[in-house]
Amino acid sequence: MRLSAPASPPAGGDGPPPDAVSPDPAAAAPGRGLLRSTAVFSAMTLLSRIAGFARDMLQATLFGTGGAMSAFIVAYRIPNFLRRVFAEGAMAMAFVPVLNEIRERGDREALKSFIDSMAGALCAVVLVVCAAGVLLAPAITAVFTPGALDEPEKFSQTALMLRITFPYLLFISMMSLAASILNSTGRFALPAFTPVLHNLTMIAAMFWLAPRFAVPPVGLAWGVLIAGFLQLALLWPALGRLGLRPRLRLGFGHPDVRRVGRLMLPTLFSSSVAQVNLLVGTAFASLLVDGSQDWLYYSDRLIEFPLGLFGVALGTVILPHLSRRHAAADAAGYSQSLDWGLRMALLAGVPAGLGLLLLAEPITATVFNYGRFTAFDTRMAAISLTAMSIGIPAFMLSKVLAPAFFARQDTKTPMRAALWTVAANVGLTIAFTTPLWLHDTPGAHGGIALATGLSGIVNAWLLWRALRIGGTHAPGPGWGRFWLRLALASLAMSAVVLLLRASIGEWTAIAGVWHRIGWLLVAIGGGATGYAAALLLLGLRPRDLRQ
Repeated sequence: MRLSAPASPPAGGDGPPPDAVSPDPAAAAPGRGLLRSTAVFSAMTLLSRIAGFARDMLQATLFGTGGAMSAFIVAYRIPNFLRRVFAEGAMAMAFVPVLNEIRERGDREALKSFIDSMAGALCAVVLVVCAAGVLLAPAITAVFTPGALDEPEKFSQTALMLRITFPYLLFISMMSLAASILNSTGRFALPAFTPVLHNLTMIAAMFWLAPRFAVPPVGLAWGVLIAGFLQLALLWPALGRLGLRPRLRLGFGHPDVRRVGRLMLPTLFSSSVAQVNLLVGTAFASLLVDGSQDWLYYSDRLIEFPLGLFGVALGTVILPHLSRRHAAADAAGYSQSLDWGLRMALLAGVPAGLGLLLLAEPITATVFNYGRFTAFDTRMAAISLTAMSIGIPAFMLSKVLAPAFFARQDTKTPMRAALWTVAANVGLTIAFTTPLWLHDTPGAHGGIALATGLSGIVNAWLLWRALRIGGTHAPGPGWGRFWLRLALASLAMSAVVLLLRASIGEWTAIAGVWHRIGWLLVAIGGGATGYAAALLLLGLRPRDLRQ
Protein backbone atom coordinates (compact mmCIF):
# COMPACT_ATOMS: atom_id res chain seq x y z
CA MET A 1 0.00 0.00 0.00
CA ARG A 2 1.06 3.56 -0.58
CA LEU A 3 0.88 6.53 1.71
CA SER A 4 -1.04 9.38 0.10
CA ALA A 5 -2.58 12.62 1.22
CA PRO A 6 -6.25 12.51 2.18
CA ALA A 7 -9.01 13.60 -0.09
CA SER A 8 -10.82 16.79 0.82
CA PRO A 9 -13.27 16.06 3.66
CA PRO A 10 -16.95 16.21 2.83
CA ALA A 11 -18.95 19.23 3.84
CA GLY A 12 -19.68 19.13 7.57
CA GLY A 13 -17.22 16.27 8.20
CA ASP A 14 -13.73 16.04 9.61
CA GLY A 15 -12.31 13.76 6.94
CA PRO A 16 -9.49 11.24 7.49
CA PRO A 17 -6.40 12.09 9.52
CA PRO A 18 -3.34 13.50 7.71
CA ASP A 19 -1.52 10.14 7.73
CA ALA A 20 -4.40 8.13 6.30
CA VAL A 21 -3.67 5.65 3.54
CA SER A 22 -5.82 5.84 0.43
CA PRO A 23 -5.55 4.47 -3.10
CA ASP A 24 -4.56 6.55 -6.06
CA PRO A 25 -7.75 7.13 -8.10
CA ALA A 26 -5.80 7.87 -11.26
CA ALA A 27 -4.10 4.49 -11.02
CA ALA A 28 -7.44 2.72 -11.22
CA ALA A 29 -8.73 4.77 -14.13
CA PRO A 30 -5.83 6.80 -15.53
CA GLY A 31 -7.72 8.35 -18.43
CA ARG A 32 -10.66 9.53 -16.35
CA GLY A 33 -8.40 10.68 -13.49
CA LEU A 34 -6.10 12.68 -15.74
CA LEU A 35 -8.97 14.17 -17.73
CA ARG A 36 -10.82 15.19 -14.55
CA SER A 37 -7.71 16.76 -13.00
CA THR A 38 -6.90 18.56 -16.24
CA ALA A 39 -10.47 19.88 -16.41
CA VAL A 40 -10.26 21.22 -12.84
CA PHE A 41 -6.92 22.89 -13.51
CA SER A 42 -8.17 24.32 -16.80
CA ALA A 43 -11.32 25.71 -15.18
CA MET A 44 -9.28 27.58 -12.59
CA THR A 45 -6.85 28.70 -15.26
CA LEU A 46 -9.75 30.04 -17.34
CA LEU A 47 -10.68 32.31 -14.45
CA SER A 48 -7.05 33.41 -14.28
CA ARG A 49 -6.91 34.15 -18.00
CA ILE A 50 -10.12 36.16 -17.89
CA ALA A 51 -8.71 38.20 -15.01
CA GLY A 52 -5.42 38.43 -16.94
CA PHE A 53 -7.18 39.79 -20.01
CA ALA A 54 -8.90 42.40 -17.85
CA ARG A 55 -5.53 43.32 -16.37
CA ASP A 56 -3.81 43.58 -19.75
CA MET A 57 -6.70 45.53 -21.25
CA LEU A 58 -6.58 48.08 -18.44
CA GLN A 59 -2.79 48.21 -18.56
CA ALA A 60 -2.75 48.90 -22.29
CA THR A 61 -5.57 51.43 -22.05
CA LEU A 62 -4.20 53.36 -19.06
CA PHE A 63 -0.46 53.28 -19.81
CA GLY A 64 -0.07 52.59 -23.55
CA THR A 65 3.32 51.51 -24.90
CA GLY A 66 6.90 52.73 -24.81
CA GLY A 67 8.81 54.80 -22.25
CA ALA A 68 8.22 53.91 -18.59
CA MET A 69 5.79 51.14 -19.58
CA SER A 70 8.53 49.38 -21.55
CA ALA A 71 10.77 49.74 -18.49
CA PHE A 72 8.13 48.04 -16.31
CA ILE A 73 7.67 45.19 -18.79
CA VAL A 74 11.41 44.41 -18.65
CA ALA A 75 11.47 44.72 -14.83
CA TYR A 76 8.50 42.35 -14.65
CA ARG A 77 9.82 39.84 -17.20
CA ILE A 78 13.21 39.19 -15.57
CA PRO A 79 11.95 37.97 -12.14
CA ASN A 80 9.18 36.13 -14.00
CA PHE A 81 11.86 34.30 -15.96
CA LEU A 82 13.63 33.36 -12.72
CA ARG A 83 10.29 32.29 -11.28
CA ARG A 84 9.98 29.74 -14.07
CA VAL A 85 13.53 28.59 -13.32
CA PHE A 86 13.47 28.34 -9.52
CA ALA A 87 9.78 27.74 -8.97
CA GLU A 88 7.42 26.49 -11.66
CA GLY A 89 10.12 25.03 -13.89
CA ALA A 90 13.29 23.41 -12.66
CA MET A 91 12.35 23.08 -8.99
CA ALA A 92 8.93 21.57 -9.64
CA MET A 93 10.20 19.21 -12.34
CA ALA A 94 12.96 17.90 -10.07
CA PHE A 95 11.04 18.06 -6.78
CA VAL A 96 7.78 16.28 -7.66
CA PRO A 97 9.31 12.96 -8.86
CA VAL A 98 11.47 12.71 -5.72
CA LEU A 99 8.51 13.64 -3.52
CA ASN A 100 6.33 10.94 -5.09
CA GLU A 101 9.11 8.39 -4.79
CA ILE A 102 9.37 9.03 -1.03
CA ARG A 103 5.58 8.89 -0.70
CA GLU A 104 5.57 5.49 -2.42
CA ARG A 105 7.71 4.13 0.44
CA GLY A 106 4.95 4.91 2.94
CA ASP A 107 7.28 6.66 5.41
CA ARG A 108 5.51 9.85 6.51
CA GLU A 109 8.37 10.95 8.78
CA ALA A 110 10.82 10.79 5.87
CA LEU A 111 8.35 12.69 3.69
CA LYS A 112 7.99 15.50 6.24
CA SER A 113 11.75 15.69 6.78
CA PHE A 114 12.33 16.03 3.04
CA ILE A 115 9.71 18.80 2.66
CA ASP A 116 11.14 20.75 5.63
CA SER A 117 14.69 20.49 4.34
CA MET A 118 13.72 21.31 0.75
CA ALA A 119 11.78 24.40 1.83
CA GLY A 120 14.68 25.70 3.93
CA ALA A 121 17.24 25.12 1.19
CA LEU A 122 15.07 26.73 -1.50
CA CYS A 123 14.37 29.76 0.70
CA ALA A 124 18.09 30.26 1.42
CA VAL A 125 19.12 30.02 -2.26
CA VAL A 126 16.39 32.36 -3.49
CA LEU A 127 17.17 34.91 -0.76
CA VAL A 128 20.75 35.10 -2.05
CA VAL A 129 19.54 35.44 -5.65
CA CYS A 130 17.12 38.21 -4.67
CA ALA A 131 19.83 40.11 -2.80
CA ALA A 132 22.14 39.84 -5.81
CA GLY A 133 19.36 40.98 -8.13
CA VAL A 134 18.63 44.08 -6.06
CA LEU A 135 22.31 45.01 -5.79
CA LEU A 136 23.12 44.33 -9.44
CA ALA A 137 19.93 45.75 -10.97
CA PRO A 138 21.76 48.27 -13.22
CA ALA A 139 24.09 45.58 -14.60
CA ILE A 140 21.16 43.22 -15.23
CA THR A 141 19.30 46.05 -16.98
CA ALA A 142 22.29 46.67 -19.24
CA VAL A 143 22.41 42.99 -20.25
CA PHE A 144 18.72 42.57 -21.06
CA THR A 145 17.97 46.03 -22.48
CA PRO A 146 21.14 47.15 -24.28
CA GLY A 147 19.07 49.57 -26.33
CA ALA A 148 18.30 51.58 -23.17
CA LEU A 149 21.96 52.44 -22.56
CA ASP A 150 21.50 55.54 -24.74
CA GLU A 151 18.34 56.53 -22.82
CA PRO A 152 19.43 57.36 -19.24
CA GLU A 153 15.93 58.05 -17.94
CA LYS A 154 14.48 54.79 -19.26
CA PHE A 155 17.54 52.89 -18.03
CA SER A 156 17.24 54.28 -14.48
CA GLN A 157 13.49 53.58 -14.41
CA THR A 158 14.07 49.97 -15.44
CA ALA A 159 16.74 49.48 -12.76
CA LEU A 160 14.52 51.07 -10.08
CA MET A 161 11.51 48.89 -10.92
CA LEU A 162 13.71 45.81 -11.15
CA ARG A 163 14.85 46.43 -7.56
CA ILE A 164 11.20 46.55 -6.50
CA THR A 165 10.07 43.43 -8.38
CA PHE A 166 13.05 41.17 -7.66
CA PRO A 167 11.98 40.15 -4.10
CA TYR A 168 8.75 38.87 -5.70
CA LEU A 169 10.89 35.88 -6.64
CA LEU A 170 11.15 34.78 -2.98
CA PHE A 171 7.40 34.78 -2.36
CA ILE A 172 6.51 33.12 -5.66
CA SER A 173 9.18 30.42 -5.27
CA MET A 174 7.88 29.39 -1.85
CA MET A 175 4.34 29.55 -3.20
CA SER A 176 5.31 27.24 -6.06
CA LEU A 177 6.84 24.76 -3.62
CA ALA A 178 3.52 24.71 -1.76
CA ALA A 179 1.66 24.32 -5.07
CA SER A 180 3.88 21.37 -6.07
CA ILE A 181 3.10 19.60 -2.80
CA LEU A 182 -0.63 20.19 -3.24
CA ASN A 183 -0.54 19.10 -6.89
CA SER A 184 1.28 15.91 -5.99
CA THR A 185 -1.62 14.99 -3.68
CA GLY A 186 -4.18 15.61 -6.42
CA ARG A 187 -5.24 19.06 -5.23
CA PHE A 188 -5.03 21.25 -8.32
CA ALA A 189 -7.82 23.80 -7.82
CA LEU A 190 -6.34 26.11 -5.17
CA PRO A 191 -2.84 26.34 -6.75
CA ALA A 192 -4.46 27.03 -10.13
CA PHE A 193 -6.47 29.86 -8.55
CA THR A 194 -3.39 31.79 -7.35
CA PRO A 195 -2.85 33.58 -10.72
CA VAL A 196 -6.37 34.99 -10.39
CA LEU A 197 -5.30 36.61 -7.12
CA HIS A 198 -2.16 37.93 -8.83
CA ASN A 199 -4.17 39.55 -11.63
CA LEU A 200 -6.72 41.07 -9.26
CA THR A 201 -3.91 42.54 -7.17
CA MET A 202 -2.32 44.06 -10.27
CA ILE A 203 -5.66 45.60 -11.29
CA ALA A 204 -5.99 47.13 -7.83
CA ALA A 205 -2.44 48.51 -8.13
CA MET A 206 -3.33 50.25 -11.41
CA PHE A 207 -6.12 52.22 -9.74
CA TRP A 208 -4.82 52.76 -6.20
CA LEU A 209 -1.02 52.63 -6.35
CA ALA A 210 -0.01 53.84 -9.82
CA PRO A 211 -1.64 57.31 -9.52
CA ARG A 212 0.36 57.96 -6.33
CA PHE A 213 3.71 57.87 -8.16
CA ALA A 214 5.25 60.47 -10.43
CA VAL A 215 6.04 57.57 -12.79
CA PRO A 216 2.80 55.50 -12.61
CA PRO A 217 4.29 52.14 -13.73
CA VAL A 218 6.37 52.18 -10.52
CA GLY A 219 3.07 51.50 -8.74
CA LEU A 220 2.65 48.42 -10.93
CA ALA A 221 6.07 47.19 -9.80
CA TRP A 222 4.95 47.43 -6.16
CA GLY A 223 1.78 45.59 -7.17
CA VAL A 224 3.87 42.67 -8.43
CA LEU A 225 5.62 42.39 -5.05
CA ILE A 226 2.35 42.55 -3.08
CA ALA A 227 0.76 39.94 -5.39
CA GLY A 228 3.58 37.48 -4.68
CA PHE A 229 3.09 37.81 -0.93
CA LEU A 230 -0.69 37.30 -1.18
CA GLN A 231 -0.30 34.18 -3.36
CA LEU A 232 2.00 32.60 -0.77
CA ALA A 233 -0.38 33.56 2.04
CA LEU A 234 -3.23 31.80 0.20
CA LEU A 235 -1.49 28.41 -0.17
CA TRP A 236 0.54 28.12 3.03
CA PRO A 237 -2.45 27.33 5.31
CA ALA A 238 -3.62 24.59 2.90
CA LEU A 239 -0.41 22.65 3.63
CA GLY A 240 -1.21 22.84 7.35
CA ARG A 241 -4.53 21.11 6.78
CA LEU A 242 -2.62 18.22 5.22
CA GLY A 243 -0.06 18.16 8.01
CA LEU A 244 2.64 19.03 5.46
CA ARG A 245 3.35 22.70 6.22
CA PRO A 246 7.17 23.04 6.07
CA ARG A 247 9.30 24.02 9.02
CA LEU A 248 12.25 25.66 7.35
CA ARG A 249 15.47 23.73 7.87
CA LEU A 250 18.73 24.50 6.13
CA GLY A 251 18.74 21.08 4.53
CA PHE A 252 21.58 21.22 2.00
CA GLY A 253 23.00 18.01 3.49
CA HIS A 254 19.74 16.06 3.23
CA PRO A 255 20.35 13.25 0.68
CA ASP A 256 17.05 13.75 -1.15
CA VAL A 257 17.50 17.52 -1.26
CA ARG A 258 20.94 16.98 -2.76
CA ARG A 259 19.37 14.64 -5.29
CA VAL A 260 16.83 17.34 -6.23
CA GLY A 261 19.74 19.77 -6.56
CA ARG A 262 21.58 17.44 -8.94
CA LEU A 263 18.41 17.01 -10.99
CA MET A 264 17.77 20.77 -11.01
CA LEU A 265 21.12 21.82 -12.44
CA PRO A 266 20.44 20.65 -16.01
CA THR A 267 16.73 21.34 -15.55
CA LEU A 268 17.38 25.02 -14.79
CA PHE A 269 17.86 25.60 -18.48
CA SER A 270 15.71 22.97 -20.16
CA SER A 271 12.49 23.64 -18.24
CA SER A 272 12.59 27.36 -19.05
CA VAL A 273 13.66 27.32 -22.68
CA ALA A 274 10.59 29.33 -23.76
CA GLN A 275 11.39 32.00 -21.17
CA VAL A 276 15.04 32.09 -22.28
CA ASN A 277 13.86 32.67 -25.83
CA LEU A 278 11.56 35.47 -24.66
CA LEU A 279 14.44 37.16 -22.84
CA VAL A 280 16.59 36.85 -25.97
CA GLY A 281 13.74 38.48 -27.89
CA THR A 282 13.41 41.21 -25.26
CA ALA A 283 17.10 42.07 -25.58
CA PHE A 284 16.89 42.22 -29.39
CA ALA A 285 13.66 44.24 -29.25
CA SER A 286 15.38 46.92 -27.14
CA LEU A 287 17.46 47.75 -30.23
CA LEU A 288 14.36 48.30 -32.37
CA VAL A 289 11.86 51.17 -32.39
CA ASP A 290 10.31 52.20 -29.09
CA GLY A 291 7.31 50.01 -28.32
CA SER A 292 8.72 46.79 -29.79
CA GLN A 293 9.12 45.22 -26.34
CA ASP A 294 5.54 46.13 -25.50
CA TRP A 295 4.12 44.63 -28.72
CA LEU A 296 5.99 41.39 -28.09
CA TYR A 297 4.81 41.37 -24.48
CA TYR A 298 1.14 41.74 -25.42
CA SER A 299 1.47 39.08 -28.13
CA ASP A 300 3.02 36.73 -25.61
CA ARG A 301 0.17 37.40 -23.18
CA LEU A 302 -2.33 36.28 -25.83
CA ILE A 303 -0.24 33.20 -26.63
CA GLU A 304 -0.23 32.37 -22.91
CA PHE A 305 -4.02 32.06 -22.87
CA PRO A 306 -4.30 28.67 -24.66
CA LEU A 307 -0.96 27.54 -23.23
CA GLY A 308 -2.10 28.19 -19.68
CA LEU A 309 -5.59 26.86 -20.26
CA PHE A 310 -4.50 23.57 -21.84
CA GLY A 311 -0.72 23.18 -22.13
CA VAL A 312 0.31 24.08 -18.58
CA ALA A 313 -2.72 22.19 -17.24
CA LEU A 314 -1.67 19.03 -19.09
CA GLY A 315 1.96 19.35 -18.00
CA THR A 316 1.08 20.05 -14.36
CA VAL A 317 -1.34 17.14 -14.15
CA ILE A 318 0.70 14.59 -16.08
CA LEU A 319 4.04 15.07 -14.26
CA PRO A 320 3.00 13.56 -10.89
CA HIS A 321 1.07 10.85 -12.72
CA LEU A 322 4.05 9.85 -14.88
CA SER A 323 6.41 9.98 -11.90
CA ARG A 324 4.10 7.61 -9.96
CA ARG A 325 3.97 5.21 -12.92
CA HIS A 326 7.77 5.30 -13.17
CA ALA A 327 8.23 4.79 -9.42
CA ALA A 328 5.85 1.80 -9.60
CA ALA A 329 7.81 0.37 -12.59
CA ASP A 330 4.61 0.48 -14.67
CA ALA A 331 6.12 0.96 -18.15
CA ALA A 332 2.85 0.21 -19.96
CA GLY A 333 0.87 2.70 -17.85
CA TYR A 334 3.62 5.29 -18.31
CA SER A 335 3.57 4.96 -22.11
CA GLN A 336 -0.23 4.93 -22.23
CA SER A 337 -0.50 8.11 -20.16
CA LEU A 338 2.14 9.84 -22.29
CA ASP A 339 0.31 8.81 -25.47
CA TRP A 340 -2.92 10.27 -24.05
CA GLY A 341 -1.14 13.52 -23.17
CA LEU A 342 0.31 13.95 -26.67
CA ARG A 343 -3.07 13.47 -28.34
CA MET A 344 -4.76 15.91 -25.96
CA ALA A 345 -2.01 18.49 -26.57
CA LEU A 346 -2.54 18.26 -30.33
CA LEU A 347 -6.34 18.32 -30.08
CA ALA A 348 -6.10 21.60 -28.15
CA GLY A 349 -2.93 23.07 -29.66
CA VAL A 350 -3.65 22.85 -33.39
CA PRO A 351 -7.01 24.71 -33.31
CA ALA A 352 -5.63 27.22 -30.77
CA GLY A 353 -2.70 28.03 -33.05
CA LEU A 354 -4.92 28.29 -36.11
CA GLY A 355 -7.44 30.46 -34.28
CA LEU A 356 -4.81 32.97 -33.15
CA LEU A 357 -3.25 32.97 -36.59
CA LEU A 358 -6.55 33.72 -38.37
CA LEU A 359 -7.88 36.14 -35.75
CA ALA A 360 -4.67 37.88 -34.68
CA GLU A 361 -5.79 41.44 -35.41
CA PRO A 362 -9.43 41.01 -34.27
CA ILE A 363 -8.29 39.55 -30.94
CA THR A 364 -5.63 42.22 -30.42
CA ALA A 365 -8.09 45.00 -31.28
CA THR A 366 -10.79 43.58 -29.00
CA VAL A 367 -8.54 43.16 -25.99
CA PHE A 368 -6.15 46.12 -26.22
CA ASN A 369 -7.19 48.78 -28.77
CA TYR A 370 -8.53 51.39 -26.34
CA GLY A 371 -7.29 54.58 -24.71
CA ARG A 372 -3.54 55.02 -25.14
CA PHE A 373 -3.17 51.75 -27.07
CA THR A 374 -3.56 52.97 -30.67
CA ALA A 375 -4.64 51.31 -33.92
CA PHE A 376 -0.96 51.32 -34.94
CA ASP A 377 -0.08 49.45 -31.74
CA THR A 378 -2.81 46.96 -32.60
CA ARG A 379 -1.35 46.27 -36.05
CA MET A 380 2.16 45.89 -34.66
CA ALA A 381 1.09 43.52 -31.88
CA ALA A 382 -0.97 41.50 -34.39
CA ILE A 383 2.14 41.02 -36.56
CA SER A 384 4.07 39.36 -33.71
CA LEU A 385 1.00 37.38 -32.59
CA THR A 386 0.54 35.97 -36.10
CA ALA A 387 4.19 34.95 -36.31
CA MET A 388 4.38 33.42 -32.84
CA SER A 389 1.11 31.48 -33.11
CA ILE A 390 2.63 28.92 -35.49
CA GLY A 391 4.53 27.50 -32.52
CA ILE A 392 1.51 26.94 -30.22
CA PRO A 393 1.02 23.21 -31.02
CA ALA A 394 4.74 22.64 -30.41
CA PHE A 395 4.67 24.66 -27.17
CA MET A 396 1.83 22.47 -25.93
CA LEU A 397 3.56 19.26 -26.96
CA SER A 398 6.67 20.36 -25.06
CA LYS A 399 4.54 20.80 -21.92
CA VAL A 400 3.85 17.05 -22.12
CA LEU A 401 7.15 15.83 -23.57
CA ALA A 402 9.44 17.53 -21.03
CA PRO A 403 7.68 15.99 -17.97
CA ALA A 404 8.10 12.59 -19.64
CA PHE A 405 11.85 12.95 -19.03
CA PHE A 406 11.65 14.67 -15.66
CA ALA A 407 9.32 11.96 -14.31
CA ARG A 408 12.13 9.46 -14.96
CA GLN A 409 14.63 11.90 -13.40
CA ASP A 410 16.34 12.29 -16.78
CA THR A 411 17.24 15.97 -16.92
CA LYS A 412 20.19 15.80 -19.31
CA THR A 413 18.21 14.99 -22.45
CA PRO A 414 15.89 18.02 -22.14
CA MET A 415 18.93 20.18 -21.39
CA ARG A 416 20.62 19.14 -24.64
CA ALA A 417 17.40 19.84 -26.54
CA ALA A 418 17.16 23.25 -24.85
CA LEU A 419 20.70 24.19 -25.85
CA TRP A 420 19.96 23.44 -29.50
CA THR A 421 16.63 25.28 -29.24
CA VAL A 422 18.14 28.47 -27.85
CA ALA A 423 20.91 28.34 -30.45
CA ALA A 424 18.27 28.00 -33.17
CA ASN A 425 16.30 30.89 -31.69
CA VAL A 426 19.30 33.23 -31.60
CA GLY A 427 20.31 32.29 -35.15
CA LEU A 428 16.79 32.70 -36.53
CA THR A 429 16.28 35.98 -34.68
CA ILE A 430 19.44 37.43 -36.20
CA ALA A 431 18.56 36.11 -39.66
CA PHE A 432 14.95 37.39 -39.65
CA THR A 433 15.33 40.64 -37.71
CA THR A 434 18.64 42.13 -38.88
CA PRO A 435 17.61 42.87 -42.51
CA LEU A 436 14.34 44.45 -41.34
CA TRP A 437 16.14 46.50 -38.68
CA LEU A 438 18.82 47.76 -41.07
CA HIS A 439 16.18 48.89 -43.58
CA ASP A 440 13.96 50.48 -40.88
CA THR A 441 11.10 48.21 -41.88
CA PRO A 442 8.01 48.55 -39.63
CA GLY A 443 7.25 45.32 -37.81
CA ALA A 444 10.84 44.13 -37.44
CA HIS A 445 9.85 42.67 -34.07
CA GLY A 446 7.79 40.15 -36.05
CA GLY A 447 11.08 38.44 -36.95
CA ILE A 448 11.74 37.89 -33.23
CA ALA A 449 8.27 36.38 -32.79
CA LEU A 450 8.69 34.10 -35.83
CA ALA A 451 12.04 32.87 -34.48
CA THR A 452 10.37 32.10 -31.13
CA GLY A 453 7.64 30.07 -32.80
CA LEU A 454 10.00 28.10 -35.04
CA SER A 455 12.41 27.37 -32.20
CA GLY A 456 9.47 25.96 -30.21
CA ILE A 457 8.92 23.49 -33.05
CA VAL A 458 12.61 22.56 -32.90
CA ASN A 459 12.37 21.91 -29.16
CA ALA A 460 9.28 19.68 -29.43
CA TRP A 461 10.78 17.69 -32.30
CA LEU A 462 14.04 17.09 -30.43
CA LEU A 463 12.22 15.89 -27.30
CA TRP A 464 9.90 13.60 -29.26
CA ARG A 465 12.82 12.17 -31.25
CA ALA A 466 14.74 11.39 -28.04
CA LEU A 467 11.73 9.54 -26.61
CA ARG A 468 11.30 7.47 -29.75
CA ILE A 469 14.99 6.61 -30.03
CA GLY A 470 15.13 5.68 -26.33
CA GLY A 471 12.10 3.39 -26.67
CA THR A 472 10.32 5.14 -23.79
CA HIS A 473 7.20 5.92 -25.75
CA ALA A 474 5.43 3.28 -27.79
CA PRO A 475 2.69 5.03 -29.80
CA GLY A 476 -0.70 3.46 -29.25
CA PRO A 477 -2.97 2.30 -32.07
CA GLY A 478 -4.97 4.72 -34.17
CA TRP A 479 -2.49 7.57 -34.71
CA GLY A 480 -3.08 7.58 -38.49
CA ARG A 481 -6.82 7.95 -38.00
CA PHE A 482 -6.21 10.60 -35.34
CA TRP A 483 -4.07 12.74 -37.69
CA LEU A 484 -6.69 12.50 -40.47
CA ARG A 485 -9.48 13.60 -38.13
CA LEU A 486 -7.36 16.45 -36.79
CA ALA A 487 -6.46 17.73 -40.27
CA LEU A 488 -10.03 17.64 -41.61
CA ALA A 489 -11.48 19.22 -38.46
CA SER A 490 -8.87 21.99 -38.62
CA LEU A 491 -9.79 22.70 -42.25
CA ALA A 492 -13.47 22.91 -41.30
CA MET A 493 -12.68 25.30 -38.45
CA SER A 494 -10.52 27.52 -40.69
CA ALA A 495 -13.26 27.75 -43.32
CA VAL A 496 -15.85 28.83 -40.74
CA VAL A 497 -13.52 31.43 -39.13
CA LEU A 498 -12.48 32.94 -42.48
CA LEU A 499 -16.10 33.15 -43.64
CA LEU A 500 -17.20 34.86 -40.44
CA ARG A 501 -14.25 37.26 -40.43
CA ALA A 502 -14.93 38.29 -44.03
CA SER A 503 -18.60 38.95 -43.28
CA ILE A 504 -17.80 41.02 -40.15
CA GLY A 505 -15.27 43.28 -41.91
CA GLU A 506 -12.64 45.62 -40.43
CA TRP A 507 -12.40 45.01 -36.71
CA THR A 508 -10.95 48.35 -35.62
CA ALA A 509 -13.97 50.04 -37.24
CA ILE A 510 -16.33 48.31 -34.79
CA ALA A 511 -17.28 50.86 -32.13
CA GLY A 512 -17.54 49.87 -28.48
CA VAL A 513 -15.86 47.18 -26.46
CA TRP A 514 -18.98 45.03 -26.05
CA HIS A 515 -19.69 45.02 -29.79
CA ARG A 516 -16.13 43.86 -30.44
CA ILE A 517 -16.34 41.20 -27.75
CA GLY A 518 -19.67 40.00 -29.11
CA TRP A 519 -18.42 39.64 -32.68
CA LEU A 520 -15.19 38.01 -31.50
CA LEU A 521 -17.16 35.46 -29.47
CA VAL A 522 -19.24 34.76 -32.58
CA ALA A 523 -16.08 34.10 -34.62
CA ILE A 524 -14.43 31.98 -31.93
CA GLY A 525 -17.65 30.13 -31.12
CA GLY A 526 -18.33 29.44 -34.78
CA GLY A 527 -14.82 28.09 -35.31
CA ALA A 528 -14.96 25.93 -32.18
CA THR A 529 -18.37 24.58 -33.18
CA GLY A 530 -17.12 23.74 -36.66
CA TYR A 531 -14.07 21.99 -35.21
CA ALA A 532 -16.05 19.96 -32.66
CA ALA A 533 -18.79 19.06 -35.17
CA ALA A 534 -16.22 17.85 -37.69
CA LEU A 535 -14.54 15.65 -35.06
CA LEU A 536 -17.90 14.15 -34.10
CA LEU A 537 -18.83 13.51 -37.74
CA LEU A 538 -15.46 11.85 -38.23
CA GLY A 539 -16.13 9.43 -35.37
CA LEU A 540 -14.35 10.96 -32.35
CA ARG A 541 -16.44 10.60 -29.19
CA PRO A 542 -15.99 12.18 -25.73
CA ARG A 543 -15.25 8.75 -24.25
CA ASP A 544 -12.19 8.57 -26.52
CA LEU A 545 -10.64 11.46 -24.58
CA ARG A 546 -10.53 9.29 -21.44
CA GLN A 547 -8.65 6.43 -23.09
